Amino acid sequence: MGCVVSAPKDSGGNRRRPGSIGELSVYVPGLRIPKPVDFAQSLGDYLSKNIVERLSALRTRIVVMAGQEGPTITRTKRKTQHGGSTLADLLQALEDYLPVVLGLVKNGSHLQYKVQFTWVNQEDDKEANLLLFPRSSSSNGHLPKVSEESRRASVDIFLKAAGYLDCAVKHVLPQLPVELRRNLPVDLAEGVLRALCLQALGQAIDIQLGMAIDSTKATLAVKRRLACEMVKCWQQAQDNIMNLPLANGWGEKHCLFVKWKYVEAKKNLMGWL
Repeated sequence: MGCVVSAPKDSGGNRRRPGSIGELSVYVPGLRIPKPVDFAQSLGDYLSKNIVERLSALRTRIVVMAGQEGPTITRTKRKTQHGGSTLADLLQALEDYLPVVLGLVKNGSHLQYKVQFTWVNQEDDKEANLLLFPRSSSSNGHLPKVSEESRRASVDIFLKAAGYLDCAVKHVLPQLPVELRRNLPVDLAEGVLRALCLQALGQAIDIQLGMAIDSTKATLAVKRRLACEMVKCWQQAQDNIMNLPLANGWGEKHCLFVKWKYVEAKKNLMGWL
């Protein structure tokens, strides 16, 4: 679907253009929490005791923090007793752990397939359902105003998520043996990861379009371009996810969410043409 170029004559007529993009809904599939791994049993014959103990301590820290944070990640941003964010602490734990793991398996190391990592899905159907409902209005009947700083921070988060997912599709999945890729859970299939990547990009553009609508400096051409890019993202997300066998509850809901956002994006685009 192409987008027309903004021209001076387009500004005439009585077509009603969107006045606000409204509040965003974000669908988040169930979180995957790591389970403990006995590195001593699988790596004890190949690595020194100190390295095995350090690796075990780093992963145990992640397992414990992920287990504590998982049930609350969609509700509130909890603080630690020292005032820091638990999500920030978890990110730091991951950044401490991953270089050690990657360093042990670089250049085709024989350790690459010695450890069987296991995960468990941590899902809360009630909370996932609540994410798809708009928040209650304020006392004056209007939705609460989100600051521009918060919206910019949200855009950065969506773009970072899209980057991680794009890296997984282009650089992680190709490294896995064909048999292992075939046995991955369907929610880790390439089509799902691509759809999530495009979803993140689409929601980032959604916020940017809302900021452009609120800005007196944004031109009509800019708003049209953003609306067009948003349609393309959601269309590609739908193309990637619709033919996958997502027969469980979250999969069906995810497909419906993507379809809804695609239809909504097309409707918004028509308002700018």
